[in-house]
Amino acid sequence: MAKISPKSKAARPGAKKSKPGIRAEAQKASGGFTELEKNILLSKGMSAKQIEKLAAQGVQGKKDLKHIGDAGTLAELAALPPKVAEQVMSWALGLTATPAKDSIVVQAGDVVLCVHCNAKQPKDYKSGDLCGACGKQAEPIMACFWCGATGPGKFCRQCGAEFVPTGELELGILLKREGLPKHEIPAQLRSMSQAEKDSLWGRARRY
Repeated sequence: MAKISPKSKAARPGAKKSKPGIRAEAQKASGGFTELEKNILLSKGMSAKQIEKLAAQGVQGKKDLKHIGDAGTLAELAALPPKVAEQVMSWALGLTATPAKDSIVVQAGDVVLCVHCNAKQPKDYKSGDLCGACGKQAEPIMACFWCGATGPGKFCRQCGAEFVPTGELELGILLKREGLPKHEIPAQLRSMSQAEKDSLWGRARRY
């Protein structure tokens, strides 16, 4: 008995063709960027249109961003604000941005800064000279509450005590008479309220 070969199933006339997935469409629109890379770019401040424009310029992924090399070129290619371009390039190049306000500047021990404008004084600066930037005395001459010596800076060059404001010199002398240690007097004055200082002034006037 002859075998009857199975008939191939004919395609149903009303069958619909499968549409590409949403992810595939997004991948096509954003060039070769992966979904993760696209999300990172969005988090850095780029818009979907800017990512598409970048892809149209031939940038297909993070590796192509590295070839761009700098934030200025990236900003021109995708019409990005400078700040956004810097953030994107920092990520692409693996850099860690450090805010300027957190930078640490180490000054040499003999550097003198003006107490008024913080300008660095020249190497030939001498105590008592005026600041070339603001015209005020860069280091006011202070009197020491502990030993009575005078000099510029924040600390007495004779005994090492920290200077107190000129207006509180008598209060520092009073605290010394009352037996407070040298290194505690400036801190004590800083921590006192105005009412406490007024009371201290009352005791100082008795001497």
